[in-house]
This record gives sequence, C-alpha cells and structure tokens, in this order.
Amino acid sequence: MNATPALSTPTLELRTQRSLQLMERFAERTEVCAGQPSRRYLWTDALAVCNFLSLAEVTGEVRYAELATRLVGAVHATLGQHRADDWRAGWLSGLSDRGASTHPTWGGLRIGKPLPERKWDDPLDEQLEWERDGQYFHYLTKWMLALDQLARRTRQPRFNLWARELAAVAFAAFSVQPNKGAPRRLVWKMSIDLSRPLVDSMGQHDALEGLVTCVQLQSTASALHVSVEGPSLAEERNGFEAMITGGAWATTDPLGLGELLTDAYRIAQLQAEGARFDGELMTTVLSAALEGLAHLAHQNGLSRPAGSRLAFRELGLSVGLHALERLSRLASQRGRGPHARASREEGRLLEALGPAVALAPEIDAFWLKPENREASGWAEHEDLNAVALATSLCPEGYLELPSLT
Repeated sequence: MNATPALSTPTLELRTQRSLQLMERFAERTEVCAGQPSRRYLWTDALAVCNFLSLAEVTGEVRYAELATRLVGAVHATLGQHRADDWRAGWLSGLSDRGASTHPTWGGLRIGKPLPERKWDDPLDEQLEWERDGQYFHYLTKWMLALDQLARRTRQPRFNLWARELAAVAFAAFSVQPNKGAPRRLVWKMSIDLSRPLVDSMGQHDALEGLVTCVQLQSTASALHVSVEGPSLAEERNGFEAMITGGAWATTDPLGLGELLTDAYRIAQLQAEGARFDGELMTTVLSAALEGLAHLAHQNGLSRPAGSRLAFRELGLSVGLHALERLSRLASQRGRGPHARASREEGRLLEALGPAVALAPEIDAFWLKPENREASGWAEHEDLNAVALATSLCPEGYLELPSLT
C-alpha cells in the first residue's frame, strides 16, 4: 500500500492539546458536568470516558479522571433508564433506584438514538431503523471496555463488576439458537427492554469483540482479586469462542478494519498478562485486516472530498492503525518461546501491514483542518466525530491496558 505521512503532522504535545480542546468542548456541549440525565449516546460516551482517562494520564490533572467517572454516572442515569417519551419508566432492569445504584447495568443500556424504538407490529424500515433507539451489542462491548479501563486506572473493582454484569446480560439477551441443533449466534439489535430482536442479523465482528472483551474483564477481575464476585463469564467466553469458529472477518469498512487492528493489540496485551487464546486467533485477525486494507486501497476512498466522507469511520481506522504501530513494537520485544511458528507468521503479517501505519497521520491531519470540519457530515455527527478525532490524537486511554501487577 503506497501511503506517505502528511507534511505537517502535529507533535505529541500539540496532539494532546487538540485532543484536550475537543474533549473540553464535548463536555460543555453535552453537559457532562450537569449532574443530571442529559443528551447521551453510548458509543460516543464510551470513547469519551477513555479519552478523559488519556488526558488525566498525559496531563497529570485529576479532574479529567473525575470527568470520566462523572460521565459514567450520567450514562447510567440516562441510558440505563427508559426514554422520557416512553410509556414505561424507571430503570431498564426494573430495579429500584437503590438497587440500580449497585447494579446500574443489569438491564443493559440504550443506544441513545433520537427516535423511539420500533413498535412490535411496525414493519421494518431499514433506513429509519438507523435512527431508532434500542440496544446494540457492539455498543455494549464498547461500554464494557470503558468501564474496565476506568477500573484498571482507578483500581476500583466496582467498574469491572458493572462491566462483567453487563457482559452476562448482553450474552443472555443477544445470543440465540436459530434452529434446534444449530450453533448459537448473536443478533445485531434488541429492543430497549431486551425482550425481542429488532434486527436479527449478526454483526460481522460482534462475537470476536465479545470474546476479547470477556477475556479482558476476567483478567482485570483476577488481578483486582474480585473474580469470585459477580459473573465469572466462563459460559459467555465459551459461547463466543464457539461463535468465532470459521469466522470471515475481512472487510473494506474503515471502522471495521480499525476495530480488527485494535482487537489484535488487545489480544497481544492480554496474552502478555497470561491470558490464553486459540493459537491461530492473532494470525486470523491480522490476515483479515491485511486483506481488507488491500481492498480499501483500491477503493481510494481516502482521497475524496470531506463532504463525501464519514469522519468517525475513517478515524476508527486511524485509531486501529495507531494500535497496529504499538502492536508491532510489542511484537518486536517478545521472545519467540514455544510458539515460534505462530510468532514468525505474525511477524510476516505485521511486516506486510506496516506501510499502512502511515495512513493514520494523513487521516488525523485531514480532519484537523477546520475547512474539512465544515462539511455537513461533520456537523451531522459532531459529538461522535469530535470524540473519535480526540481518541486518534491521544489514544492511550482507549488502546493501552494498564498493568495491575
């Protein structure tokens, strides 16, 4: 893949400053400090929690970690309860306020879409469904990651417990067996109360994301010595492992490619902590990413004008490429050990993927230009685009798993 870095890539200090500016404006715009339920969107807020943790780490200012914790409370108070325009009220779990303060994720979390969910007797309108509320599995795994990153950085076990409880709830609700004797799979979208599927197709990478997230949550619980409290996630992990067998993960979607590369880096870090995965998982993920990046290069989508591009999807790729760069460094530090054959194959794939890393500064520089953020697509998804750009500029809180030893 032929790619050259942008001519003026911001220095690390400037990248941090720009990430800080984006997140300060996001916090003000969405009332993170309001102390009451407000406009929330689960994917955006999951990234935002990680970004505030990044800023706390790189600036040394405790107030950003406090913002991360405050945002968690705002998300649970808003997306953990029914919509204001719903005939139902209270927590999705059905718990009292007191019970929900201890188990805020037991009922899952709403997406935060602007329109109410589809009624049970309404026909499916695929375009309109994108704007309707409900629960997405892949948004829930993002929130599990955000909670666990907060647990690792604060060493407060309750955040990991909430993440494990959410993982157990999500697996039970989203995993289905289409026919007797058929393997279980995941549905893509569930109703707000998790009683019925709204879109029953399976997300391409949802099971992989579920597996990696379960392993991370187990690893954190063990290190914090709280693995006996709450769900062990053994059944959920086994379920996800069965679902990914023979999975086809190659994609030309920039966001999907970024997620694959991010998962690869999480797998490597978890292996360094002693977690065990199937021996071929890493090479399968990297092979899929390499195939997808080759197809993406032929599409030449990153050369189009801002008005015909979706920033958050491209920035998801950029975050994944930052993960790839870190994965390559980590791999070069590892000894070969008993898995030398697998390590050589990983090394070959990482070498082949290496040139793609240069795309990340190009993508970041493109969306840092004010004129490109004036396109209608930026304003339409302003919160998500801004937070995704902040993640790519300062990705430590999202990508790095702090050691708990």
